[in-house]
Amino acid sequence: MLILDLIKQEWKKSIRSRGFYKNMVANLFLGIFALYIIIVFLFLGFSLNSMLEKAQTSLSPMEMVNGAMFYLILGALTIRFIMQQLNTFNLPLYQTLPIKRSALVNFLLLKPIFAPINYFTLLVVIPFAVKSVAGYYSGFIAFRFVVSFVFIIWFDSLTAAFLKRKFGSSILAFLSILIVLASIAALEYLKLFSLFAVSKTVFGFIILNPFGMLIPLAAAILAFGLNKRFFFQNYYPERFNQKLKGAKVSTADFSFLNRFGIIGELISLQIKLMLRHKRTRTILLTSAVFLFYGLLFYTHHSNGDGMLFFIAVFMTGILMLMYGQWAVSWDSNHFDSLMTKNIPVRSYITANYYLMMAFNILCFVLTTPYFLFGSKIIYMHIAAFFFNSGVNIFLLLFFSTFNTKRVDLSRSSAMNYQGTTYKSFLIVLPIMFLPMLLVSILSWVASLSVALWTVSLLGLTGILLRKPLITVCINQFNSRKYKLAEGFREQE
Repeated sequence: MLILDLIKQEWKKSIRSRGFYKNMVANLFLGIFALYIIIVFLFLGFSLNSMLEKAQTSLSPMEMVNGAMFYLILGALTIRFIMQQLNTFNLPLYQTLPIKRSALVNFLLLKPIFAPINYFTLLVVIPFAVKSVAGYYSGFIAFRFVVSFVFIIWFDSLTAAFLKRKFGSSILAFLSILIVLASIAALEYLKLFSLFAVSKTVFGFIILNPFGMLIPLAAAILAFGLNKRFFFQNYYPERFNQKLKGAKVSTADFSFLNRFGIIGELISLQIKLMLRHKRTRTILLTSAVFLFYGLLFYTHHSNGDGMLFFIAVFMTGILMLMYGQWAVSWDSNHFDSLMTKNIPVRSYITANYYLMMAFNILCFVLTTPYFLFGSKIIYMHIAAFFFNSGVNIFLLLFFSTFNTKRVDLSRSSAMNYQGTTYKSFLIVLPIMFLPMLLVSILSWVASLSVALWTVSLLGLTGILLRKPLITVCINQFNSRKYKLAEGFREQE
C-alpha cells in the first residue's frame, strides 16, 4: 500500500539523519520521560474507577465519564491546537513521480494518526473499560467504549490540524478558544446551560447503542474531509504564496525602546523575533497556559514547602526559563552576521538580561491573583521572583552558551525537539530543582520563614551585583563564541 510505503520512507529518513544519532542522549531523556508518563497513566487507569466511586454523587463512574467527555474533547482540542505540530512533506520530490495527488494528501493527513503519542490516553481508557465499563455493563460495551475513544482521538487530531492550518497559531486565535471555553464553564457554573448533562446523554447513547460509535467515526471522517478540501484548494506552492501575500504580518512598532540606545534596539529586535516566528510564538502561548499550573497545587494543602516553591519559581519565571535556555540559540540562523556587526558583547548580553527581567516582572504581575490563596503563597511568589531575577537569570545567561545546536525558528516548538540536546536538560534541571531542595532542607531544619528569607536574600544579592555577574557571563560568551558559531553552521 502506497501510504504505508511513504510512512516507512519517513521513518527511515528520521533514523538515518545525522541529528537522530547526535541527539541520542536527548532521545534517552525523552524515552525515560515517556516511560514515566506511561506508568502514571496506567496507574490512573486502574485507579479511576475507585476514585469516581468515592465521589459524592449518585452517578456511576461510566455516567460521570460520559458527562465529562465533551469537556475532555474541548480540552484536548485546545492543547492540540497549541502544541500539535503540523506535518510537513516535501511535495516537489514526489510531484514528478507517477503518484496521485490524492495519495500524497491522504498520507500527509493520516501521518499523525500513526504517531504512538496520540494513543497514550488509551493507557487510561483501556484499564478503566476493563475494570469499570465491563463490570457495570458488558465486555462488548467496554470494547465499543475503547473504539469510540480511538475515533475521538482521530477527530481531535484532525480538527486541531484543520483549525491551525485555517486560522494559524496566532495569539488572537488562542484567546478566542480560551474565551469560548471560559463561556461554557461560566454557563455551567451559573446553571444556565449544562454541557455535562448534554454530554452524558449523547455519550450514553454512543456507548450503549450498538451503532452509536458510528457518530464519532462520522465526526472523524468529516474532520478528514475538511482537511482534504483545504489541501486540494491550496495544494500547489503558488497558492500558498497567494495566501501569504494576503496575510497580515506582525509589524509591531517598539521604537520607544530606541531611546535606550543599542540595548533598546536589541530588545526591540528580540521581541519582534518572538512575535514573527512560529517557535517563539508557541513559547508565548505555552507560557500563558502554564500560568494556570498553580490551580493544580495551590488548591491542595498537602503539598510540601519545597514543592510549592518549585511551582512558584516555575510560574513567576516560566517565560524567562523557556526563553533563557536558548537565549543565544535564538540567533543561531544569523549568528555569524551578528558577530561581524559593531555590537558590543556587553550590550548583547545586557539586552538579554533586561528582556528576561521584563519577562519575570510580567509573569509575577500575571500570577498575583494566586495571592487570594493566602499569605503563604504571597511570600512564596515574592521570594521566587527575587530568586529568579537574581540567581536563575544569570545561570541561564551563563549556561545558554553551551547550547551549540542550531534552532529552526520556522518550526513550532510544541512537540518539536529540534535543537534540543542533553545540555538543554542539564541547564534547566538544576535551575528548577536546586531551589526546591534548598527550601525543603531549610524548612525542615529551621522554618519556612528562614528558607524564604534565605532565597530572597540570595536573589537580592544577585540583583545588587548584576554588573559583575553580567561581566562573568560576557567572559563566558567570549570564550565560547567560536564554538557557538561552528555549531550553528551545521545543518540537520
